[in-house]
Amino acid sequence: MEEPRAKKIQSVLFVCAMNAIRSPMAEAIARHYFGKSIYVQSAGVRRGETNGFMHAALDEIGIDGSKHKPRTLQELEEWEGLNFDLIISLSPEAHHAAIELTRTIAAEVEYWPTPDPSLTQGSREQVLDAYRNVRDGLVYRIRLRLKRGSEAKGADEGQGP
Repeated sequence: MEEPRAKKIQSVLFVCAMNAIRSPMAEAIARHYFGKSIYVQSAGVRRGETNGFMHAALDEIGIDGSKHKPRTLQELEEWEGLNFDLIISLSPEAHHAAIELTRTIAAEVEYWPTPDPSLTQGSREQVLDAYRNVRDGLVYRIRLRLKRGSEAKGADEGQGP
C-alpha cells in the first residue's frame, strides 16, 4: 500500500508570513534543484520588503534570488490561482493560512517550523550566519522532500531519498 506522502509532486507553494525571507529562499532553492520537473511558487500572508541578507545567503551557494518580488497569497490567487499539490508553510501564521486554503483547494499541507533570521541581533557576520542556517536547513529539507515526491510515480519502494 502506498503512503499518501509518496504521490508525485507536480507543484509546490512555499508560504511564510511576509514572503520576504523564508518562502522566497525556499522557492529559489526548490527551483534551483527541481525547477525543470516541479512548478514552484511562494507567497506570504502579508507582503514584506525584499531582504539583502536573503540574497547574500543564496548568492553564496550560486542561487540568484534577486528577481523575487514579495507577494501575498491573495495576489498569487488573483494572478494565477492556487492550484498546488503541496503547500509547505514555514511560520505559524502561514500554517494557519495554508490550512484555511484547504477548505477550497485539494492540497497536502506540511508545516516546517523555520526560524525568522531577521530577528537575529549582533554583528553582520552573526546575522548572516542565521540566514545561512535557515538556507542550509531549507536546502536539506527541500532536496529530501521534493526528490522523494518527484520520484514517487516510479514506485521506488525501499529506496531512500
